[in-house]
This record gives sequence, structure tokens and C-alpha cells, in this order.
Amino acid sequence: MSQRVLTTESGAPVADNQNSASAGAGGPLLLQDQHLLEKLARFNRERIPERVVHARGSGAYGYFEVTDDVTGFTYADFLSSVGKRTEVFLRFSTVADSLGGADAVRDPRGFAVKFYTEEGNYDLVGNNTPVFFIKDPIKFPDFIHSQKRDPFTGKQEPDNVWDFWAHAPEATHQITWLMGDRGIPASYRHMNGYGSHTYQWTNAEGEAFFVKYHFKTNQGVRSLSAEQGAELAGKNPNSHQTDLLQAIERGVNPSWTLHVQIMPAAEAAEYRFNPFDLTKVWPHKDYPLQRVGRLVLDRNPDNVFAEVEQAAFSPNNFVPGIGPSPDKMLQGRLFAYADAHRYRLGVNHTQLAVNAPRATVASNYGRDGLMASNSQGRAAKNYEPNSYDGPAETGRPLSAPLALHGYTGTHEAPQHTKDDDFFQAGELYRLMSEDEKSRLVANIAGGLSQVSRDDVIEKNLAHFHAADPEYGQRVEEAVRALRED
Repeated sequence: MSQRVLTTESGAPVADNQNSASAGAGGPLLLQDQHLLEKLARFNRERIPERVVHARGSGAYGYFEVTDDVTGFTYADFLSSVGKRTEVFLRFSTVADSLGGADAVRDPRGFAVKFYTEEGNYDLVGNNTPVFFIKDPIKFPDFIHSQKRDPFTGKQEPDNVWDFWAHAPEATHQITWLMGDRGIPASYRHMNGYGSHTYQWTNAEGEAFFVKYHFKTNQGVRSLSAEQGAELAGKNPNSHQTDLLQAIERGVNPSWTLHVQIMPAAEAAEYRFNPFDLTKVWPHKDYPLQRVGRLVLDRNPDNVFAEVEQAAFSPNNFVPGIGPSPDKMLQGRLFAYADAHRYRLGVNHTQLAVNAPRATVASNYGRDGLMASNSQGRAAKNYEPNSYDGPAETGRPLSAPLALHGYTGTHEAPQHTKDDDFFQAGELYRLMSEDEKSRLVANIAGGLSQVSRDDVIEKNLAHFHAADPEYGQRVEEAVRALRED
């Protein structure tokens, strides 16, 4: 078999890829050397803006297989029959660090699944925690700024991190998760994934249900202590990426079992706390886990940049039978995620191989823009309606409508009888063993003790006291001891 010929991007054969064209031996280089200029120009443009959050990521392909009948709750086609398989792409990520950050750090992990269904791509964009730090998207840019590098010092500052949390009592539950034993997963394979938000399912009869997704790892949950994480991050910053890649290459395919919690829509208004509050979980005794299927990863990407870095997930990519809920954070993400990808990758990012539908064909009137590759066919019209058999609307909403009432304006979320920023954080603390509590307290105190302002420390301590008196007392004593050293 003859060796392939190296060519320029226009397909012309390259005569010499070792030496640039020059004006005589040892002379200055020539502007006419098209191959040299093309290589340097492309090299200058190899990087695209990294994600503001979830920049550091890994991913793999696989499939989702339905194991249990859920057709009483949704008419989504990919969930329509036991045994049905759908191709998926799953991207894992850290949240706060940059593209060059280490894997084994204390940070939530993104858990984003793209289902390539026959009715279009469905993106389920969640984390490895069932809750989050805030409940309204208007606070998200401020929250992330507080966790990122300070504009003056150029590094993450405990003053900024804890000052924001001092003004966000609803963050106490997620802080307890993050600073606990599951804050540093041993690998991406050994952590759970959650949809985190509340979503809506609609069945064939038009009945609406609110759901929460739980992907339980079949490898077992394994985590690292703060000391183990620091050591691993220093020795092998790519530890989680390497583990995922090598496991799949060996044929040790990681898997998760998907369960859902299902709440009839009519029960939401009278539930004892706001079921659309992202800082809270639904107790399993109220809405038990119901098994849906199994997610398996069995193929690594061929090119990390093309398939992981350019993978674009958006929570507004729904399919018939699945839709949004009034969850404020979800509502904000419906816009923000798609907009981020239009900025990073361009308006035609959905035509990239990793983002394009695989089990169906996108058919719409979107045209042109940077890197457009789909003309939609010869003489195809770019307006609707038309008289030329162009794609037409179905008239059938993807999900049931959400009831609305009241006046427009900026409103706090409606209060339910048991709404509280601290109760579930206290419940989580009380579920921990003594050793787990000790590590949690040490992790919190290690950061909070570095804060320079006493009033910020006191505000945060008040949150832990409100969650559980013992919790607050132990954190207070640990902070005091570290500040006296």
C-alpha cells in the first residue's frame, strides 16, 4: 500500500515539509511560501475560547438501554420500550478551574449526557451533586466570579469565595456536599450523576409529571481525601482523564443505572417546600427512586478537541415527552448554555459531528453564518411557510404547558410551608459518620480560617449553626484553632 501524499489544505501536494522557502541558502524567508504561511496561520488559530465554567473536561461515547417501563409517565420515543438502545455522548468536567487545571481537585463535576434519539438530540446537563449553591440565575455570574481568579491577585481568594457564601445562605447545603467526602471523586467512573434540576415528563394522555434524574454508578462511589487529592493532582494532573481513557481501552466499560423521582404535577404547589428549588433534594421517602435504564460508555473519542472540547450541550435541547419546569436556575440555563456555544463555536456548532443528530436529520430554515456546511439541498427555500414542500410544524408541543398566574416583575420564589435554607444541610450533616463529620469540618475550616474579615467568618458560621448546632460549634472551634496558630 503506497503512502499517502501530504497536501496543503487546498489539496496541493507538499514538496518539502522540513525546510521553508528562502531567498537563497541562508537568506530571508519568502512571503510566497504558501505552505509555511498556511501552517503558521492555522497554528495561531488552533485554540478557541475555553468554557467560562466546565472548561476542564473528558468524554466518551456509549449507549443508554431502557430496562423498565416508564411509558405511563412520558411518551419520549427513546424511552418507549424495554430493551431500546440509544447512542450517547457523556462529558465529565470540573467547574471552576481552567482548561489546564488538575482533575483531582475539590469541585463539583459536570455530568452532561447527549442522547442521539430518533426525535432529535436530548441534552441532560447536570452535576455529580443533586443540589447547587444558588437558586436564581441572576446570581450565577457573581457566584462564578467569586470562585475564579481575583482580578488583582490573579488567584482564587478565600476572601471572595467565603464572602459570597456569607451573603448566600442557600449555599449551605451544597457547601456541605462539596466539603464532605464526595467533594473529590477518585475518578469519573466512581461518582454518581444527577440532573440536579427538576424537569417535566408528559405521557401520551397529556398528564404532566415533574422528575429528577439520578445516575447511580455501578462501579461504586469512591472518593479522595483532601491529602490524597492534593498528592494526585500534583503527580498526575490528568488522573481522571487517563483513568477513563484507559478503562475503556481495556474494555472495562463504566456504567450507571438511571433512576428517576416522579412527582405528579398537581402535587407541586402544595408540597412542603418549593420542589423547583435547586438547593434542595426531594426526600426518597416522599418520592422513591424508580429505575429506568442503564448507561454504558464503551468508546473513546478519536480526537479530544473535536469531540470533547467542541461538544456543546444545552438544557433546551428537549424531545417530545420531556420539557422544562419552573426551576429558575434551569430557566436561566435554557438560554445561557446555547448562547455560550454560539459564542465559542459559532452559530453552526450544531453541524459539528459530535453535536449533530445521529438517529435523525435536522431539517429547518437556518442558513449561512460562519462555517455553514449544510445548505439544506438544491433550491431549498429559507422561509416558512412555503409552497415547495419544505419542513413544516407539527402542531404538537413537546411537553405539557406550565400554568401561569400573577403579575410580571422581579419576584422571590413562592414560599412553601417548610422552605428553609438550612434544614437539609443539617440533615446531610447528621447522616454522616463521626469520621466523615471530622473531615467535613476540617475541610471547611481550612478555607474559612484564611478569610481576613471577621464579619465574613461570623456570617458563614451562623449558617452552619443554623443547619445544626453541633455542626456550627465544631466549625467555629476548628476555625478559631487555625487562626490562633
